[in-house]
Amino acid sequence: MKKDFRFKTLLATFASAAAALLISATPMKAQPVVKNIVLVHGAFADGSGWKDVYEELVKDGYSVSVVGNPNTGLEEDVAATKRVLDRQNGPVILVGHSYGGIVISEAGNDPSVAGLVYIDAFVPESNESAVELLKKLPEARNSGVLPPDKDGYVWYDKAKFHSGFCNELSDDKAGFMANSQVPVNGSVFTATISNPAWKVKPSWYVVGTEDQTIPADGQRFMAKRAGAITTEVVASHVSYITKAKHVVKVIESASKDAYKVTVQK
Repeated sequence: MKKDFRFKTLLATFASAAAALLISATPMKAQPVVKNIVLVHGAFADGSGWKDVYEELVKDGYSVSVVGNPNTGLEEDVAATKRVLDRQNGPVILVGHSYGGIVISEAGNDPSVAGLVYIDAFVPESNESAVELLKKLPEARNSGVLPPDKDGYVWYDKAKFHSGFCNELSDDKAGFMANSQVPVNGSVFTATISNPAWKVKPSWYVVGTEDQTIPADGQRFMAKRAGAITTEVVASHVSYITKAKHVVKVIESASKDAYKVTVQK
């Protein structure tokens, strides 16, 4: 009788161990995410600044596209972004830096966009121009944004580019960015958006605490007003370059959470 009991106990123990081994050997099912990421640059920069973010996301299995918005006017920049959105297969996380935040606030109304990520970016309210928004934000005392030139384009003062725009970069890199900057048409500062996409879609915000172009307190104000999930990094106005891994982490978090929202719909 005792032998029979011991045999059954041993058999049960073996079965439990085998089941545990089988479970541990079974690969965990990956959490579904929004796989398409579209990146939009801001004023005084171009798509190449997204290189490190792009490479990290691609390495992690995402499909990533970079918009070459011309900075010739809000309507044209939104149109350029929508052309890239039209090429995506499935839902999208739309990411914007600086002025790109205004662009994605409008382009994000596209049905394919599941979530918005703002990086050191402007987040306008309904019918609020950038000029009106700037009046509500702390003064950027070291900003090198110049008045429009004779053709109506706004440049960033090369003498202030390093300290005001990208102070963590080397002199050589900052110099290259200053001399390859893409100016923005001054009309974007008076353009307005009727229905910003963040009103109806989830949003995330990365604050660069050392930003001297859009001061951190101004970024916090806009992020809070938009109800964005906010992450802070010790960085200048180009946190997407100097803190690329942190930015990628936020984008990937957005891709997971936005997927849940998309499925629930």
